[in-house]
Amino acid sequence: MHEAQKDTQRALAAAKAIFDGRDPKADASAVLVTAEHAFAAVLLAIYKDPRMAASMLTEGLLPGIEQRLAFYASKERG
Repeated sequence: MHEAQKDTQRALAAAKAIFDGRDPKADASAVLVTAEHAFAAVLLAIYKDPRMAASMLTEGLLPGIEQRLAFYASKERG
């Protein structure tokens, strides 16, 4: 299995743990709060300085998420 495939499996496992049996529509707010906690915990584990973690969030993580969402949107249209 390639690293990209392993990464996808890790991401799906993380999403499953974040949902934890909750309904994506009915419990969206609670699911997003859990996701916020998870992202913050990961960033702080990597960058001990909260300012550096926040910088990585805005300069690295958010643009990457936007690119992934745009990629999926383009697949839906095509």
